[in-house]
Amino acid sequence: MHSTLLIFLDGVGIGKNDSVNNPFFQNSFRFLNEIFGETPHLETQSISKQNRFLFPVDANLGVEGLPQSGTGQTSIFCGVNASKIIGKHFGPFPFSTLKPIIESENIFNYFNQNNMKASFANAFPKIFFDYINSGRKRLNVTTLMALYSNFKLFGLDDLLSGNAVSSDITNRRWNTKLKYNIPTITPEVAAERLLRITSENNFTLFEYFFTDHLGHGRNKDESEILLDDLDRFLFTIISQITDETTLLICSDHGNLENIGVKGHTNNPTLTISAGFGALKLRERIKNLSQIKSAVIELYKESTKSY
Repeated sequence: MHSTLLIFLDGVGIGKNDSVNNPFFQNSFRFLNEIFGETPHLETQSISKQNRFLFPVDANLGVEGLPQSGTGQTSIFCGVNASKIIGKHFGPFPFSTLKPIIESENIFNYFNQNNMKASFANAFPKIFFDYINSGRKRLNVTTLMALYSNFKLFGLDDLLSGNAVSSDITNRRWNTKLKYNIPTITPEVAAERLLRITSENNFTLFEYFFTDHLGHGRNKDESEILLDDLDRFLFTIISQITDETTLLICSDHGNLENIGVKGHTNNPTLTISAGFGALKLRERIKNLSQIKSAVIELYKESTKSY
């Protein structure tokens, strides 16, 4: 069975070699320096090592202004140039006229239509389900996709049983911010759980949004621990991905790589591929709207390979 793990990092671009404003140069990130041998920047945007590829992807999509989450995520997961469709970048939530496109074109539908198993691996707390059940639907693209495609949204029981992963990776914020009292886990354990979930599905999506929060100056008191957790998590994932599994790490716009500005950036997004079809993903993905088709094409090719 061909399996793909797509890790979506909100707001991560490739920025300048700048230890003042670029967190990737303020600290040593193992998933960059140990796996790729260096940290990417605007003068060195592409790095490859042992069938692992780090490369830039255009988020501007031929539209003026700063890329935003609503249009960027719609472009990624629906395979369209959402910014060009509505004539501007828009976010953080999707523009109203994009919702029918998200409903009909989102990547989860491909797996439903082809009788393949797919999972949105994030676990959500009770407050989120209360929000949905209240009738309010101001939701981001990934959650809308899951609802439109009748995907199960995982909750506390799934998290505790190891069948889902917390959006903060370790469960720590469920206790400190939401007043739960549940066991925390290490980033390495979270990564291994996500890899197991991936092995049980044809397609698995995991979303991490604290990168964008940090880029906007939020959660400053937690920045060191959040980035360390993410680094350890990604290092474990990339190190343990097999040649039979596809890994794609992508983002919707730049932000975190330049904390010297409050808003997003026009920088290319940081993208990583590894495992089965990694080189093909690097060759086929030049802008956000090409990610969906590049991922799906590997399923058609994997059938011929096995």
